[in-house]
Amino acid sequence: MDSFEPDGNGANGVNGANGVNGADGVNEADGVNGAEHALPPPPPVIPPDVVPLRPEADNIPEPVKKKNVRVPIARRGLGTKGTKIPLVTNHFKVNVTNIDGYFFHYSVSVSYEDGRPLDGKGAGRRIIDRVHETYHSELGGKDFAYDGEKSLFTVGSLPRNKLEFAVVLEDMPSNRNNGNASPDGHGSPNESDRKRLRRPNRSKTFNVEISYAAKIPMKAIGDALRGQESENSQEALRVLDIILRQHASKQGCLLVRQSFFHNDPKNFADVGGGVLGCRGFHSSFRTTQGGLSLNIDVSTTMIIQPGPVVDFLIANQNVRDPFSLDWMKAKRTLKNLRVKTSPSNLEYKITGLSEKPCREQTFTLRNKHAKDGEDGEIEVTVYDYFVNHRNIQLRYSADLPCINVGKPKRPTYIPLELCSLVSLQRYTKALSTLQRASLVEKSRQKPQERMSVLSNALKINNYDAEPMLRSCGVSISSGFTQVEGRVLPAPRLKVGNGDDFFPRNGRWNFNNKKLVKPTKIEKWAVVNFSARCDLKGLVRDLIKCGEMKGISIEPPFDVFEENPQSRRAPPLVRVERMFEDIQSKLPGQPQFLLCLLPERKNSALYGPWKRKNLAEYGIVTQCIAPTRVNDQYLTNVLLKINAKLGGLNSLLAVEYSPSIPVVSKAPTIILGMDVSHGSPGQSDVPSIAAVVSSRQWPLISRYRASVRTQSPKVEMIDSLYKRISESEDDGIMRELLLDFYTSSGKQKPDQIIIFRDGVSESQFNQVLNIELDQIIEACKFLDENWNPKFVVIIAQKNHHTKFFQPPSPDNVPPGTIIDNKVCHPRNNDFYLCAQAGMIGTTRPTHYHVLLDEVGFSADDLQELVHSLSYVYQRSTTAISVVAPVCYAHLAATQMGQFMKFEDASETSSSHGGVTSAGAVPVPQLPRLKENVSSSMFFC
Repeated sequence: MDSFEPDGNGANGVNGANGVNGADGVNEADGVNGAEHALPPPPPVIPPDVVPLRPEADNIPEPVKKKNVRVPIARRGLGTKGTKIPLVTNHFKVNVTNIDGYFFHYSVSVSYEDGRPLDGKGAGRRIIDRVHETYHSELGGKDFAYDGEKSLFTVGSLPRNKLEFAVVLEDMPSNRNNGNASPDGHGSPNESDRKRLRRPNRSKTFNVEISYAAKIPMKAIGDALRGQESENSQEALRVLDIILRQHASKQGCLLVRQSFFHNDPKNFADVGGGVLGCRGFHSSFRTTQGGLSLNIDVSTTMIIQPGPVVDFLIANQNVRDPFSLDWMKAKRTLKNLRVKTSPSNLEYKITGLSEKPCREQTFTLRNKHAKDGEDGEIEVTVYDYFVNHRNIQLRYSADLPCINVGKPKRPTYIPLELCSLVSLQRYTKALSTLQRASLVEKSRQKPQERMSVLSNALKINNYDAEPMLRSCGVSISSGFTQVEGRVLPAPRLKVGNGDDFFPRNGRWNFNNKKLVKPTKIEKWAVVNFSARCDLKGLVRDLIKCGEMKGISIEPPFDVFEENPQSRRAPPLVRVERMFEDIQSKLPGQPQFLLCLLPERKNSALYGPWKRKNLAEYGIVTQCIAPTRVNDQYLTNVLLKINAKLGGLNSLLAVEYSPSIPVVSKAPTIILGMDVSHGSPGQSDVPSIAAVVSSRQWPLISRYRASVRTQSPKVEMIDSLYKRISESEDDGIMRELLLDFYTSSGKQKPDQIIIFRDGVSESQFNQVLNIELDQIIEACKFLDENWNPKFVVIIAQKNHHTKFFQPPSPDNVPPGTIIDNKVCHPRNNDFYLCAQAGMIGTTRPTHYHVLLDEVGFSADDLQELVHSLSYVYQRSTTAISVVAPVCYAHLAATQMGQFMKFEDASETSSSHGGVTSAGAVPVPQLPRLKENVSSSMFFC
């Protein structure tokens, strides 16, 4: 930290100017401020308070009230409760010595000779590298940090504010230029290959314009460490991150945001379907209470299996040989992937497949040996051309389509077996359940293994040799940062008969114990969709197990077996037929249906079945796909059934007696909010927003959910307040607030505690200003004079900070909390590992308290968050993030199954839900029937 403080001896004033004088003497006549004079003048600013005068004094309008913009609150103090524990974390201390310097930001535009802008991302880096090599002296010998797109940064300024260069690149492989240099031979592979052999340097000229955009003082980094964040400090850190990305790019890595992946088969793990998990590293600079640190972590991305295209397709479609492939599907999967062709070893981008197989697909070949009067062009098949004209043997391509690497109007066909997929191409579709399980199993690492991998990564990366970092005076320490954690004691739980229970190591069980509020199951039935299972035994064991836990279960009214003829029918039809059967035989509506599905996970029946029960009939239902049925399995199923039917499995003792600090004193509603999106490969699947809310205050263990769809990939929830007329609000919040009021003895909440999942730091201000405003409007719409107090907390799981307790090989104990050293220098944040990490390395949840109008002490708030990890009704363990956030996630996922948007994105053309005509209306979710809408159906 001290390396940032100016030494206060006045000399710094002159020194400070040195950074500016990076103009390297070009503008020397202008004195110290040379560089500044050379900048374009700023645009004129019209002061916001200038109001034209009116002749009549009385019709001067009211000044518009400027809305106060909320910003995250500062930390008020550190927590003290719990047993202290020494830990280390994967942050490495960074020293910056050149704090008087400036980063200069230049915008870059690259165009072809004819003035067309460069399309495609990849070529940019090669072109800028060539500029750097060719024009080193014109650039004042400066090193660049280039982001691969439109921005370039230097330490100190370039000689001029606008520089223009022309550079020549030999033979841009077409992988990088989206087909701009695709072989030009009217579809003839011959032409292009001959030309390439004749002119190995098919070069292209590019014009590069570099123009001054801004300058960023490095001392902004020091300001950020003192808690004064600004656009400058964020930009300065972005430059440091770009330097790391560029460093990785120069080593031939695949870059994915702040992670990079080396092309080394040792890092690849096959997860099935022609997809590999590729292990790499995340690295980013972070400002912390302990100074600037570099956060390095292991990271995994999905890539396409490199090698022969045919091998990838066979794995991807899970078939035996290339003759069983579905070529329509193959065409979609291969589009835009890059291949190397043999024997020329050139790289292309796949644009499609030939209509006909290789031995039938023809193209026009110019006949070089044509005599006068003969036709100068002949029609040949691709197969004939390669085998007879080029003498390349083809073993199996004759009856398969060819790969097209040309343009739509001018195809270029290459036989399948001559094409190999290039390594490190990202796979962006959603993984199947099996692929995901395989990935998790292959990518997890024990804490000690992870530590040694990270130590090695730091050595291998050799950041000290990076010239840009050296010119900023950045040095990175090689040791893990030491921090002090505290282990909070587990909260006491209440189970049946008023018994107390103390969880040990983040877990508990119901052996010889009853549930705290068991339900009665009277009118119910079993539905079996052709699952093979001993149904009589299952029902008998379930009733017996329920009895042990205090749930009284009558024998089921009936067992409905699916008609074997229906098995082949589409899922919707199977569900319809089953319901017709149920209606014809049951005397009235059942309270509960137990449904046996034939497949574990991802059964196509699940969505239609849930929708039918919850949205059309209002019946509580539990789906199971039993494989190993034992007491533990049945207990877990009963925990879910009990919660769905309105029972409670366990309660916090402080909730039972009500004595939760702050929360038990005044009516308090707790909200969990989450938005789930389609996979990155799906651009037009609606996003699903879910909000769950606590009910029956002073309880904090009972919740209900409200779920809506919204535009694809939109993170901010847009239906919290939805005014449809003068007197009607159809938003999520009204529904939840009214439910709280009726379930809590006609009391409005005085305190609203919001847990928001899944937003990044750049979106914190939107949550505080856009979402919170909607919630406040919903409150005001219910009662103009009602002013509840708000607490807003973000829960983040996908960050890269991990904690270790060497020399122990174990994960940190459950209840470990860290709010010092690696937390934010100003804002109120902390890390909590509430769960017992059984496998792999525990991922702490990073909580950011953005707003606290209630005035919690650090200990009370941390304790509330910790307690909320123990109220999850589905399991007998502490979970890694507060229960309301988990429930919101479950509710969004389950209702997302109501509308299966499987491969919508592969066929439709709309992207991101916005077309030229404006926003596309998003299909709405059906509303749940009243009698189940306030239940924990998502449990």
